[in-house]
Amino acid sequence: MRLTHRIMAVGTAVALSAAMVGCSSSKGSSSDASSSTQTTVLTVYAAASLTAGYDEMATAFEAEHPGVDVQFNYAGSQTLVDQINQGAPADVLATANTSTMQKAVDAGTVGETTEFATNVLTIITPAGNPAGVTGLDASLDNAQLVICAPEVPCGSATQQLTEKLGVTLNPVSEEQQVTDVVGKVTSGEATAGIVYRTDAKEAGDKVTEVPIAGADQVVNHYPIATVNESQHAELAQQFVDYVLSDDGQATLDKYGFFKAA
Repeated sequence: MRLTHRIMAVGTAVALSAAMVGCSSSKGSSSDASSSTQTTVLTVYAAASLTAGYDEMATAFEAEHPGVDVQFNYAGSQTLVDQINQGAPADVLATANTSTMQKAVDAGTVGETTEFATNVLTIITPAGNPAGVTGLDASLDNAQLVICAPEVPCGSATQQLTEKLGVTLNPVSEEQQVTDVVGKVTSGEATAGIVYRTDAKEAGDKVTEVPIAGADQVVNHYPIATVNESQHAELAQQFVDYVLSDDGQATLDKYGFFKAA
């Protein structure tokens, strides 16, 4: 498996570790990033729902830190934590909920965590809403619904929300990351999907958004932390600080995230 600049990574943690050892072990420390022609690779593991916002922030961060190349592993939060806990090299971890991040805290693989954004769920359909979905209601009986699996943050939030609203869903599939739900809807493979508000906004006119009444009853809190085994601890903290800065927060707001609680 390869980890390439701003491309979502897939595969097992073992493959990931082997593929990235070259870009982790041969780079200099963060202190020499601006004084050397050698590129320093900063590896950020981030929830798939952060892709657009983090890509934009990385461009700004690299401009402020000459010689730094920010690379991402975008995937479901549970997958990211499993990979880091199994020893995959990384510098920063950002997840889509606190309970998944807590598994990394409990394993001792990350340091102090800080919440940087919040998000809520919504429904998306292919443009034009061909199945006539109106919400988390009987209209979904006529739809091919795709949701996230319960072990990942968007799936856990979906489960919590449906329980609160007294709704039973009958999805045709459960995905390991929210971007896969979006992909099935935009391709026409599914006629409805439950995703984050930010995913609906990013998909733009490829989808029709159907807001969920009561969605604010379940809020996803996004934490970020540096990885304890980071080879670029100072630079990793600088990236965290950028995410928390006014500029970083403005970027997240642009992509539909709400401010941290």
